[in-house]
Amino acid sequence: MTDTLTLSPEAQRLLFTEARTANRFTDEPVSDAQVAAIYDLVKYAPTALNTQPLRVLLVRQDARERLLKHMADGNRDKTESAPLVAVLAADTDFHDHLPRTFPHFPGARDMFADDSGREQAARFNASLQIGYFLLGVRAAGLAAGPMGGFDAAGVDAEFLADTSWRSMLVVNIGHAGENAWQDRLPRLSYDEAVRVA
Repeated sequence: MTDTLTLSPEAQRLLFTEARTANRFTDEPVSDAQVAAIYDLVKYAPTALNTQPLRVLLVRQDARERLLKHMADGNRDKTESAPLVAVLAADTDFHDHLPRTFPHFPGARDMFADDSGREQAARFNASLQIGYFLLGVRAAGLAAGPMGGFDAAGVDAEFLADTSWRSMLVVNIGHAGENAWQDRLPRLSYDEAVRVA
């Protein structure tokens, strides 16, 4: 904890220093209101030209079997038992919203009219938003279990075939259960990760 930050020590613990990837959850449900509150917080994440390409598909229990067959073996059990699973995706047609989300530049949409580079821009900016989404889950007092171990093409075909969304990350969400965490792994020090030019 550091007193040089404006963020309170309690918030530092909640969002960063004591937060971990959860592997087990309680049965307590995650409500639509909680998810809406998370989104209303994280929608302010920075994106180039205010593109906001992150899209969220919520997979509740009645659709879970359709998702499980696309999960890697090591992720299947924890995904099956999580109260809520979110598939975080990038909308490759984000540019259609630019006249509204970036109105002071009328030519913004036309910059992405050609498909080349648009998916890369969508994925890069959605990645920024995904980091904020995970912090938003923590800010709601919930635990997140983000996973890249899944068949993205399979998930896209199963859930997103009629959309311009492309899955990027699967996140289990809920209240952390007993023995939810693995031991904290080492982190690089400031001197190892930061240089001054």
